[in-house]
Amino acid sequence: MITFTHRAARATGAAAALFGAIVLASPVYAASNAQSPAQQAMASPADSSAMMPVEARIKDLHKKLHITAAQKPQWDALAMVMRDNAQAMMDLQKQRASDSQSMSAVEVIKSYESVIEAHEDGMKKFVPPFEALYNSMSDAQKKSADSLFRNREKVSAAKQTAANK
Repeated sequence: MITFTHRAARATGAAAALFGAIVLASPVYAASNAQSPAQQAMASPADSSAMMPVEARIKDLHKKLHITAAQKPQWDALAMVMRDNAQAMMDLQKQRASDSQSMSAVEVIKSYESVIEAHEDGMKKFVPPFEALYNSMSDAQKKSADSLFRNREKVSAAKQTAANK
């Protein structure tokens, strides 16, 4: 297991892990995505099929969280952030894929840094609308959300631990 001692490194690592767990590493994302990573990276931003994984994730969360009509404004704000974050990551991956053959080792590291920063920025955008939605939830919905996100974090941590062995 990787141990971060610098506060910014811990925060960035946690943000990247959580964002990945929430949006990018979900089983829905993987299962609904028939394209290879290279094909995803080359997908046009206008290509709606490239956004299918996040749309499936949004639909899945809507169902599992039992979003009500009264919560629609909060939900719509959160869904918009999820779409925007996914689009930003797809654009970044497309750029990285197109530059990968010509990048030096330093440029590769800087490129990875930009991915981490995009994850962190995405989380900063995700938290306020998620918190507003969470605060509008019933106790039963909150219990479902707590369980859903807690379990997702456990799966992500287990995968990371297994990968580091």
